[in-house]
This record gives sequence, C-alpha cells and structure tokens, in this order.
Amino acid sequence: MAEHAQEHTLAQQLARFAVVSARDGVPDEVSHSVVQRVVDVLGLCLAARPLATSIAVTEHALEAGGAEHAHAVGEGVRLPAPAAAFVNGVLAHSLDYDDTHLPSVLHPSANVVPAVLAAAEHAGATGEQVVRAVAVGLEVAVRLGMAGYDEELGNSVYFEHGQHATSICGAMGAAIAAGMVLGLAEDELVHALGLAASKASGILEANRTGGTVKRLHCGWAAESGVVAAQLVARGFTGPPSVLEGRFGFFESWLHGDKIDLDAVDRDLGRVWSVPGIFFKPYPANHFTHAAVDAGIVLRERGVRPDDVRRLVLGVASAPLRTIGQPLSVKQAPGTGYQAQFSGPYALVVGMLGGAGLGAGLADYTDELAVDPVRRALMAKVEVVADEQCDRIFPQQFPAVVTADLRDGTSQRVEVLVNRGGPDRPLSDEELAVKFRENAAATLAPAQLAAVEQRLARLRTGGPVHDLMAMLAPTAVAVA
Repeated sequence: MAEHAQEHTLAQQLARFAVVSARDGVPDEVSHSVVQRVVDVLGLCLAARPLATSIAVTEHALEAGGAEHAHAVGEGVRLPAPAAAFVNGVLAHSLDYDDTHLPSVLHPSANVVPAVLAAAEHAGATGEQVVRAVAVGLEVAVRLGMAGYDEELGNSVYFEHGQHATSICGAMGAAIAAGMVLGLAEDELVHALGLAASKASGILEANRTGGTVKRLHCGWAAESGVVAAQLVARGFTGPPSVLEGRFGFFESWLHGDKIDLDAVDRDLGRVWSVPGIFFKPYPANHFTHAAVDAGIVLRERGVRPDDVRRLVLGVASAPLRTIGQPLSVKQAPGTGYQAQFSGPYALVVGMLGGAGLGAGLADYTDELAVDPVRRALMAKVEVVADEQCDRIFPQQFPAVVTADLRDGTSQRVEVLVNRGGPDRPLSDEELAVKFRENAAATLAPAQLAAVEQRLARLRTGGPVHDLMAMLAPTAVAVA
C-alpha cells in the first residue's frame, strides 16, 4: 500500500469534514445537486414498489415489526430506522435507474439517501440537515471508491475483483451520513466508519449470470450505516485507522499497492464530486446506456429492423463482461431484469423506440424480454471490445455501433459521452419528468403534485417526517 503520511487518520479527516459541513453547510451547487438526488431516489423507490422482490423485503420488514421510527417509502406505518433504510435501499437500487459516479463506477445515492432519511425521521432532523448529511455521505462513498480506481488499468480494482463498490463504499457513506443526523460527535463518526467497515460487502456475479441478490446490496448498505451509527451512540467503538490500517478497509478489499489513499482526502471540503455524479436517463445498467442512444440514432436515420443483416456493438473491455457475455444469454434475456444487463437488448430498445426520456420502465418487462421481434433482432447483435471505447472508459461508458444492412451498405454510430453526466446533463425538467413517471403508479395526481411542492421546500420545510408520510398511496395530500 502506498504511504500516506498524515497527522490524523483518514477516518478522522472524514469525520472532521462531516462536522464542519454539518455546522457550516455545503456549497449551493452541491446542495442543489443533493436535492435532485433525494427526489430521484424517492421516485425510484415508488416505481420499484410493485416488484416481487420489493414486496418480499417490505413484507419481511413489516413482519419483523419493532419500534416505529421511520417510513418505508409507500407504507403508511413506520418501522425501526434500520428496517426502513433497508427497504428503501432495496427499492432505490432495484430498477438499475439510480445515479452513477465515474470513474469509480459506483451508485452512491441508493445507499446514502435511504439511510439518511430513515435516521432523520427517527431523530426529527430537518431537511437542511438531511441535505448536508447526504452531501457528505455521497462524497465519502465516492472518494472511497476512487481510492480503488487504477488509472493504469483504466478500471476500478473493486470491479476487477468482482466486488460491488456501490454497497461496499456505500455502507461507509451511509454510516457517516446517518451519524450526522443522529447527532454523533466527531470522534463518534470515526467509530461509525469503524463499525460499518465490518459490515460492508457485495459481489457482482449476478450481473453476469442472473439472480436478484444485487437488489439487496444497497438495502444492506443503508441498514448497516444506520445500525453502525446507532451502536456507536450506545458505546461501541471502531479503530481510528479503519481505512488505511494494515488490516483495514482498503487492504481487505483491494489487496496491495493499487490503492490511491490521496483520493480520500485530496482537496477534501474544497472540491466536491457530488455535482458530477451521473443521473441515469434509462432504467438499466449504466454500461448499456450508450447502446440505447446508438439505437435511437439508427432509428432516427430511418434504419428499420428488417433492414438489418448484422449489428456489431463495440464497448470497452471491462463492461463487455457484464453486458455482452455470455453472448447467448445477453441475446436472449429471460426476464426484464436480465434485459437491464444486456447490450443487445439496449440497442434494440433504442432502435424500436422507447418510453420516457428515450427508454423507460415500460421497455424492460418480462414480456418484452422474450418478445419474438426483439429476440430476432438481438440475435443479430454481436458485442465486441472496441479500442476507442477502451481509451475513454471509465470516464464515460461509450459505445460504437456498426450496422450492416441488407442493401450492402453500412452505418456507423459513435456515442462517446453519456447522457445524464456533466457533459450531457439532464435538465431540471427532464429529471422532473423522470420523477413523475416513476411516482405516477403509486401516487394520485393531486398527491403527486403535493409531494413535488414539499420536495421543492426540502431545505426549508422543517423535519422530513411529513414528507415520508405523504408518500403512502392512501396519504392525505398536504401542500
């Protein structure tokens, strides 16, 4: 591990950063971005409620019962704060529609926002306290993720090891953020990181070959963060060197000298990563998004499915393993969930025309995954490694598509910059469209309008318990 000489440990520096941010606030650009992310996560939770896995975790939490601290999104009764964080974390990540930081390649908001909202309800924290805590939690998660980014390799070491940096680093961000709204002191925030590190986990094999376990990862991370903060408040302690120590977080996960410890505290408090986190315009694995955009371009050029003889989807080598292998599986996803991790399916969605901002929830159903028309077109798609994409990844998740047509001509489409990031941002109105589409299945129009009004007053509207109560389908709309 590279040397990192500092008077204070990394955990102590992060705790000081949290205390200062809680006291003095965060930059306006960061605050605005955080509010957008809270809105985004709540919309995702509402949209995910009908999933069988969402019903299962909600029933699991309701059956266990306990103290009434906080709401699971869409439920009229309250749960213990860790249980509410767990349910909401599962819902937030279940549609693969949550935001992504590059080049760390992790999804921070689905861990941090559920943890903070649950802890805030329990503690009676205000919206402004929520915004400051979420900002710090996101920044911590991203910086721990960046410590595992190997510039020479051009990829996250976590990802290379099959580790889900989202939930691993997210548990740490959730812990320090939950601790902030629960009122932990600076030394206690260090302990919260120390406890959360022993709960951080997640592996990615389900991305390749199937299984819904990945939907649990952000729920476990959010729950772990709240539990860590609560146990510290009851006297548990952790090691101050939990991050850089010989048997600490980085050595345990990253195993060696490919660790950038400077990424954790470089310009901490002066340069914020939060505003640059990518929003997702499409409800699918982020590696597939440029393929959707390439399909849209082909459709806009007038290319029809019957015109196509062969399609070659070029992507970076690292994402190829997730969205292009095994190719036979990716060409024939058996469920809408599997389709979210399929490069061929993403290209087909774009070519056939999708909902929402270009591809929406309605495009990723079990029925459409096995639709014969889509299957026939997916069978024509090869997914290959592309050198141009390798040079760009993971600063972006690019795609280069070549369409060989039956008339003997070819068309090439390059999508080198992802929509939703700083270089192609989604507007406030586009994010509002996404939220409304996600929330509409649960909330009646008047209730949805009232929720939007309350979210617009997140920073000034006092404690957030009324907002969380408004998200239940039977709630009385309160402007």
